[in-house]
Parts: sequence; structure tokens; C-alpha cells
Amino acid sequence: MSKFKKKKGGDLPAVNTASLPDIVFMLLFFFMVATVMRQNTLMIQNNLPFADQLEKLDKKDLVMYVYIGKPSENYRQYGTEARIQLNDKFADVSDIPAFINAERASKREELVPFLTTALKVDSDANMGIVSDVKQELRKVNALKINYTTKKGSVFGR
Repeated sequence: MSKFKKKKGGDLPAVNTASLPDIVFMLLFFFMVATVMRQNTLMIQNNLPFADQLEKLDKKDLVMYVYIGKPSENYRQYGTEARIQLNDKFADVSDIPAFINAERASKREELVPFLTTALKVDSDANMGIVSDVKQELRKVNALKINYTTKKGSVFGR
């Protein structure tokens, strides 16, 4: 006779769910850390022009964005002429040096020479406001300028 007897019932044991809350919280923390939130609310119409020779920027955290275009439908009380948007507010050309200096102050000192100013200009915007912005950028020695465009043919669209 044998000492060990097999169980007659072939039922499977219940699944152990003791580690399930740990897995859920690990996933939650992962998505909280990995998700990038939108930084700025776009208050202007920004139909970017097309270009056929593009280059990607390496580090997006070293880019200062200046938006230029007509106010969108929700912001028509600011007029119909092209405006400048810095962060989440409309600004004048004279506000650009303060914006650049604030962005430089928020970065580490060794990263300041690598800062790039990206101009996101609407394709219907007047070139006069763009040249005024560029003059102000020269005054504060922000000489690395990038024009943001969409990929495509300039002529064929």
C-alpha cells in the first residue's frame, strides 16, 4: 500500500490575486512618468508652411517656442491681425527680451548656449512681424533660430 494518495477531484486551484494591486500601481506610475503633457494652449491659427528639406531638433527641452499668427476663433476679441504668443498669452514685440531671459534663467547655465528659438509662423502671417521678432532676438543675442514647418512640396502642396 502506498502512503500517498491522489486526490480524486481534478479542480484547478483559484488564481492568486495578491500581487494584482502592485502590478496596477506599477503601471499607473509608469504612465504618469512617461506621459508628456501639452505645454502650451494654442491661441492662434497656426497653419505652418511646407518645406522639402527638413531637419529634426535633437533636444526639445532646449527649444523656446514663439508662435505668430492670427488669433483663433475663440480669441477674436484680440483682433484679426497677426499676433505673437509666448507661452500661454499674447505678447508684444517688446516682451520678447523678457521671455528669452526668463527661459535662459530657467535652464542650467551650461545648457544656455544650446538654446534654440523656434518660430512657428502661420503661412498667412505678415513678414513684417517676423522681422520685428528677429530684430528683438538679435538684441538679446538669441541667434539660433529655427523655423518650424510641415513636410511637403513647397509648390505642389
